[in-house]
Amino acid sequence: MPETDALILFVAAALLMNLSPGPSNFYVLSASLSQGTRAGIIAAAGLATGSLVHVAAAATGLSAVFVYSPLAYTLLKAAGAAYLVYLGIRYLLGAAPGPVHIGRTAIIPARKVFGQSMVVEILNPKTALFFLAFLPQFADPDNGPLAPQILVLGILVTLTAVPCDVLVAMLSGRLADRIKQTPAMLRLRNWLSGSVLIGVGAFVAFSRRAAP
Repeated sequence: MPETDALILFVAAALLMNLSPGPSNFYVLSASLSQGTRAGIIAAAGLATGSLVHVAAAATGLSAVFVYSPLAYTLLKAAGAAYLVYLGIRYLLGAAPGPVHIGRTAIIPARKVFGQSMVVEILNPKTALFFLAFLPQFADPDNGPLAPQILVLGILVTLTAVPCDVLVAMLSGRLADRIKQTPAMLRLRNWLSGSVLIGVGAFVAFSRRAAP
């Protein structure tokens, strides 16, 4: 593992990066606006779980395929963008997958929120490239094998993302709670959530890969 000073610097850098707006923050925002704070927190947990998949891929070298295979990167990016747009359209239609109807609104079961957010993160190739580029800079060959170090560093990055996403969930969930529970306002919440997801999907689809 890196020295203590380097580790503190690493955690601070990871926290700052996770605080900056990104697709994961907007996904949590969308879930919280439509479903409330609890759904946003569950979405944050799902995103963290999906992130750990990328951490494991970086530690084992599997993420390198997205550096050396533009086709693999493009296919995964297209799948991730399409999934976000799909979820956004379902919100716009007011028919999210597996809803339980309460009055005029629809609540997605927790396991589906978790599963959807996990898939969103796994289908994000930029997360894979980020871990592949960022983590090795703080791994020190003099301190032993690189794979375990990259794994631990990746887990630290993921842990710093959780409170950032939870903060977004709490703030946007509180905003949603202030919106009156009328049919028109509920439709507005779904419209906002769907629009955010479609916008994020479009951003992912048209974003360019940084040169390796």
